[in-house]
Amino acid sequence: MPSRRRYKVIFHNQGKIYEIFAKSVSQGELFGFVVVEGIVFGERSQVVVDPGEESLKNEFGGVRRCMIPLHAIIRIDEVDKEGSSRMTAAKGDAGVAPFPSSIYNKPPEKKS
Repeated sequence: MPSRRRYKVIFHNQGKIYEIFAKSVSQGELFGFVVVEGIVFGERSQVVVDPGEESLKNEFGGVRRCMIPLHAIIRIDEVDKEGSSRMTAAKGDAGVAPFPSSIYNKPPEKKS
């Protein structure tokens, strides 16, 4: 059993797939959101710079808590150690965004 927990969170946002590592993942206070805290970036050599991870550092560098909509989450894994965070283009979307819909539907009314 690892002494410290790390989570790999994969989610989509604006036509891109984000893969980040965090210290804590929990259900948010806001309905339908997952809270990701303590985003971790790999400590790599200062000589070699990964441009994908650098763009994520710029985007999430000063963020303490990130609230991600539940329907944007693809997968959350508990891992033994962090890998490198990355951001990739979602394939097959052809520039068309899905129409927002609620995954929380009201139960059908009972007929008396």
